[in-house]
Amino acid sequence: MQGAEPRHSWDTPAIQVDEDLSQLQHKIDRLEHLLKDNNQLVAMLRDSVLHNKASWETGRRGGGTNVSLDSAHGLPGCRLAEDIKDGTDGVQLLDVYDLLPFDNPDGGAWKQGFEIHYHGNEWDKQPLELFLVPHSHNDPGWVKTFDSYYQDQTKHILNNMLLKLSEDHRRKMIWAEISYFSKWWNEIDKQKREMVKRLVEAGQLELVTGGWVMADEANSHYFAMLDQLIEGHQWLQKHLGVKPRSGWAVDPFGHSPSMTYLLKGAGLSNMVIQRIHYAVKKHFSQQQTLEFLWRQSWDSSPHNDITCHMMPFYSYDVPHTCGPNPAVCCQFDFHRLPGRRVFCPWRIPPQPITEQNIKERALLLLDQYRQKSRLFRSPVLLVPLGDDFRYVESSEWDAQFSNYQKLFDYFNQHPELHIKARFGTLSDYFEALHRHQKATGMNLPTLRGDFFTYADRDDHYWSGYFTSRPFYKRLDRALEATLRATEILFSLTLAEMRRFRGDSRLVPDYPAPEHFRGLVAGRRSLALFQHHDAVTGTARDPVMVDYGTRLFHAILSLRHVLQSSAHWLLLVDKTQYHHDQSKPFLQMVKFDSIVFTVVNKIILLIKYFYSCFRSLIIFNPTEQLRSSVINIVVDSPDAHVVDAETGHTLAAQISAVWVEPSRASTEAFQLSFVAQLPPLSLVVYHVTKASVGSTHRARYTFRHHGNPLTIHCTVKQNVLSGTMVIIKTIKLTNKMDVRDLNFLWYGTRTGMNQDKSGAYLFLPGEEGPYSFSEPPLVRVSRGPVFSDITSCFQHFTHTVRLYHLDGYVGKSLEISNTVDIRSEVNRELVMRFVTDVANGNRFYTDLNGFQMQQRRTLPKLPLQANFYPMTSASFLQDSSSRLSLLSAQSQAAAALRPGELEVVLDRRLQQDDNRGLGQGVTDNKLTRSLYHLLLEDRRMGGASVEHLSLVAHLTSLFISHPPITMVTPSNSQVPKLQPFLPLSSSLPCDIHLLNLRTLEDSQETESPSQEVALLLHRKGFDCSSAPEPAPSCTWSTHEEVHTTQLFFSFHLDTI
Repeated sequence: MQGAEPRHSWDTPAIQVDEDLSQLQHKIDRLEHLLKDNNQLVAMLRDSVLHNKASWETGRRGGGTNVSLDSAHGLPGCRLAEDIKDGTDGVQLLDVYDLLPFDNPDGGAWKQGFEIHYHGNEWDKQPLELFLVPHSHNDPGWVKTFDSYYQDQTKHILNNMLLKLSEDHRRKMIWAEISYFSKWWNEIDKQKREMVKRLVEAGQLELVTGGWVMADEANSHYFAMLDQLIEGHQWLQKHLGVKPRSGWAVDPFGHSPSMTYLLKGAGLSNMVIQRIHYAVKKHFSQQQTLEFLWRQSWDSSPHNDITCHMMPFYSYDVPHTCGPNPAVCCQFDFHRLPGRRVFCPWRIPPQPITEQNIKERALLLLDQYRQKSRLFRSPVLLVPLGDDFRYVESSEWDAQFSNYQKLFDYFNQHPELHIKARFGTLSDYFEALHRHQKATGMNLPTLRGDFFTYADRDDHYWSGYFTSRPFYKRLDRALEATLRATEILFSLTLAEMRRFRGDSRLVPDYPAPEHFRGLVAGRRSLALFQHHDAVTGTARDPVMVDYGTRLFHAILSLRHVLQSSAHWLLLVDKTQYHHDQSKPFLQMVKFDSIVFTVVNKIILLIKYFYSCFRSLIIFNPTEQLRSSVINIVVDSPDAHVVDAETGHTLAAQISAVWVEPSRASTEAFQLSFVAQLPPLSLVVYHVTKASVGSTHRARYTFRHHGNPLTIHCTVKQNVLSGTMVIIKTIKLTNKMDVRDLNFLWYGTRTGMNQDKSGAYLFLPGEEGPYSFSEPPLVRVSRGPVFSDITSCFQHFTHTVRLYHLDGYVGKSLEISNTVDIRSEVNRELVMRFVTDVANGNRFYTDLNGFQMQQRRTLPKLPLQANFYPMTSASFLQDSSSRLSLLSAQSQAAAALRPGELEVVLDRRLQQDDNRGLGQGVTDNKLTRSLYHLLLEDRRMGGASVEHLSLVAHLTSLFISHPPITMVTPSNSQVPKLQPFLPLSSSLPCDIHLLNLRTLEDSQETESPSQEVALLLHRKGFDCSSAPEPAPSCTWSTHEEVHTTQLFFSFHLDTI
């Protein structure tokens, strides 16, 4: 936490600021900023020299050959990846996958498991301690929209919860989704709120996980995963004063250690997971490792471990939670009593518990409890009692609680049965488990790795949802970038206003409460979409439209906040600020063209403005100084761009705006220029009409024949030339070639009785090459700012672009695909790279943009099992080279053969895959995907724990958070503007400013406080590839990050 307080009372300027003094002060600030950068660069060079000297002296004295690459490469803070070893009880999931046969024999009553045996005396010394945990899983959108579910079911569940738990202090329940809980809270009166607080304080109601939703763990980026967690936790703290202790994730389709890291950081100590590959569950059950300490793959200490309970059976519903036999367990789901709407598919219905049958019923249930208990190391047993949207009706509460209480009373009255049973919460269960551990010295094994790709039965792998609905997946990331940029600029604006005034008050005309409400709405729209049936693309069409509408409106609302904040920060004379939402001072130049392929571009009118200029405002939302190519549309092919502060003319080029693949607009032209953007800065540029022919124009060549296309890009030269669509060779280093970049189709299975691909499942038929009857149009452009090759196919437009930029920012190729497969039936479009990287069967994908995870392509698994989630990065590597693919959206990725890497671009599927959705995926939209391809030499490596290189981290940052371009009105009455430079220097290269999040005022609801949450992420980076030339930022060489002088506008109280 930090407070945004004024630094000095004498910083307050007069109302009328003398422009000359203001300009002078600004230039002094800029010189100070540059001096700080130079000092840091000198310090970095000094550290590098000292490291090299120490390394040389150690080697000369015979100190050994195991010298880390931070010495060899001059990368302070860099450490080689190491094979981290755990004790004999450690579990590495990669090794488990190598070990398992994946043969799926019939296990009897537990179809995917095995017969469980016990003698009956196992609990004589330590009775079985059972906790029955009632729950109701409420999807915030799936078959119905969020609001429809709430009105039809959720509010009734919560209303009944309040009444039924209050009737008997022995009754308990857990609740996870704060999005629903907060909506219900807003509708209930003060008396009911007090009843909720009493239930929470008494331990009858436990809020678990505390997230806004039960988030997906494959497609969600860690920014959004954390943001929805913060939103839920802050709501709980404000309204109930509680902090969740246990996580509950029973429905996400696979599980990521990134989530466990975030939960542990949020104060949770325990968690429950469910959707794990059935073969893995069987193995863990046999080994009694269903409860373990989940450790990060890169972590050598237990500091971030979290106690994890894996549910052993098929589902989280009642038939699959009391024990291994669902036909028996279903008889104890009293919601299915005869005469009710739900029944047992095994055709043996439940019986009401009576004095006549209680002994037989109790012993039948106890047998299931005992069998399940044998899968765990302790006699403490967790048994959930619930399902999707359970406990809607008051009668269900009565049926479940009254019948189970009779069974519990019977158990407790017969000590010879050696069982203590009661209703409980997750905290009750884990407290008992930890007490048993402490009393007996029982240790849990450690586990490293992730639980992808999930299969629930047979060869039904859930790798389809990694790509389903790519339009919405990209829209999700666009909102994420917009929200982060707006959060940062809003927080800086409030701090700058308080510094400007010299007190804690804000400028009266600045609508801070209104803007803060817009921020909160944006946070919650992004948070809602992290639900495991939203960002996954696994909801019904109307529900996806509802999600998309929320995302779109959130982007619009946040842009109003961003424009208003930038307006105030840029003004030299702050008294000229006036907020008018109907006529904003600044306009966005365009919507994010990464998302919206039909772009609503604002054409900058300059043709008839010979004597004046249009002001462009560029916001750099990253914490790094960056060189970026800015693209705007103007109405004249003759234009130039001037830095408003220095008066220097910038390198620029004019390119065509294409109406059709071979027809350019005569009224609009793309103006591209290279901008040097300080970190988190607002920089002002002037665009003016230039003399005819003075602006460099891109040169175009059109081709229709099919000769191979070759792209050369070495460190010393940037040449882009080509003749054909599907790239034949990309040569970016001296050691590696991309031999082919091609496209192909996957169909689905064609047999009459065969299961087929759907929103969740990927069940491919044969792969086939992308074929075409006529060679596509190929458009080659060459210019001083960038050159590219665009190939226009029937189903997609493919562009490879090379930016002619100095340094590491010019080392990667930008690849974009605008895809439209709406004419296809049961097809999935894939982009595949074929290289000469000798990676064997190993490759890497990222988990949530947070860490890299090694993958192994296994021939014993079907093709669909070898696809994994790729949130933002994937790479192949051998001992001498690495190919990294960095993306702006999540999708499925695979490396099916050595040297190959492929990603799924879109999928259109006509049928349901029988997982409850009840429809296929046929609402495809024209969608643009964006990538950067980076090829690097390596000097050492090969360990199991790997990171992206420093250059890859920075490239990924710039893809995910592009500059935001705004323009002032076309009239000449534009007030004097000045750049805004809030950072004294770039942050170290490996430190990412995740967010600068203004907190809510504790006294004034829906208003910003003077406190902000500063969220920093130190990223591990690979040592085997040193950036050449080195970026201008430094590296962190110490554990601490010194932030006291980081921001000009902030006084840092506590962090």
